[in-house]
Amino acid sequence: MASSMHTSQPPQNKRGENRKPRRRSSFSGPLMFAIAIVAAIFVMSVFFRVSNIQVEGNVHYTDEEIIRASAIEEGDNLFFFDRIAAISRALSKLPYVEDVAVERSLPNKVVITVEESTALAYLELGDEQWTLDHRCKVLGKAAEGETEALIAVVGIKPGTLMIGEQMQTEDQDPEQVEFLAGILDQIEGRGLTAHVEKIDFSNPRSPEFSYDNRFTVVLGSNHQLEYKFGMFVSVLEKLKAGDVGVINVSDGSTAHFSPN
Repeated sequence: MASSMHTSQPPQNKRGENRKPRRRSSFSGPLMFAIAIVAAIFVMSVFFRVSNIQVEGNVHYTDEEIIRASAIEEGDNLFFFDRIAAISRALSKLPYVEDVAVERSLPNKVVITVEESTALAYLELGDEQWTLDHRCKVLGKAAEGETEALIAVVGIKPGTLMIGEQMQTEDQDPEQVEFLAGILDQIEGRGLTAHVEKIDFSNPRSPEFSYDNRFTVVLGSNHQLEYKFGMFVSVLEKLKAGDVGVINVSDGSTAHFSPN
């Protein structure tokens, strides 16, 4: 008995050929992404232009001086100008500026926020008086009458003073500058500035300062400076209005008051 064999055939199209799936080009995805990036860059470069520059926090400098120092200009691209370079330029050209922040604000605004240094002390170099901030940064020659509200620094021989740079001593002693900066920082941070008339480094191993024309405060070494100022403030709270004398915190563990 004969049997017939049938084999299944794949479906054919009208032309009797098998359909083959179409392959998408492997380049279409990256190409579309690249086109999108180029389009976005084009839009940002054309439409987001700086037209409003706002300055905040400035007292010593005008808005125009700060904008000019940063070199940010109207018409700059909001996204492509170098923010870090603008900050660096402002810091290098404006000695009274201690810190700068530059922020972008859509669609066309740049905000420059500055924190200015404050003249806290001064020292003499020849016939000139030069002002310093709490970090011993040189701010410039003192204006007439400016030193009356500042702390005099004596006993330190300054070297060449560069505006906007930390002061240097004649013998290039960074430890002495660091010590002075620490003292100034404590005085400013504790709100004592108006009461301190002079800081004396005649004995560099144990400088002292005068307070309210009533007390001489002996500090000793630079060790535990914050704690020493804490002891000094505690002693002040216990003294009477008419007390005058020497407050010695040089040993770093106890404070001694010796009345005059």
